[in-house]
Amino acid sequence: MNQADNFIQLVRHPLKFRMFLLLKLPSAFFCGVRVKDISLQKALVTVPYKWLSQNPFKSTYFACLAMAAEMSTGLLAMMHTYKGKPAVSMLVIGLQATYHKKATGLTSFVCEDGDAIAHTIAEAIRTGEGRSIKARSTGTNEQGELVAEFFIEWSFKAKSNR
Repeated sequence: MNQADNFIQLVRHPLKFRMFLLLKLPSAFFCGVRVKDISLQKALVTVPYKWLSQNPFKSTYFACLAMAAEMSTGLLAMMHTYKGKPAVSMLVIGLQATYHKKATGLTSFVCEDGDAIAHTIAEAIRTGEGRSIKARSTGTNEQGELVAEFFIEWSFKAKSNR
């Protein structure tokens, strides 16, 4: 089993990934951001409309939507860097968002850029220089209607072995 498969197993574990969220991303944990599916190519993350994720306009607060969108892209990046040699640093360097509809229920964000993210990370390792990619995450409501579209720009750089 390779490192990506190990990472997928960790994310799919019912307790281990929730503990990671609680300890490392408590705001996402308490807002209800959850990983529903992950593969080498795509990640699906949901965020509900509830008391901790609401805004005064009876919809999901934009920052909670952004957390779920970022997680759908970041999981793919983490998977492709997980326990890699050399280690690769990753950082969000940009974010663009367009909101199309009020998020009043469960919103599902999917990113299908796993292959492009893996290629960008491989380039950063191969060249020893920083590389970036804009990963797309689309959020839909329970009726399948587009709620929001995010572009999260990630930067990757292989760490030196010093």
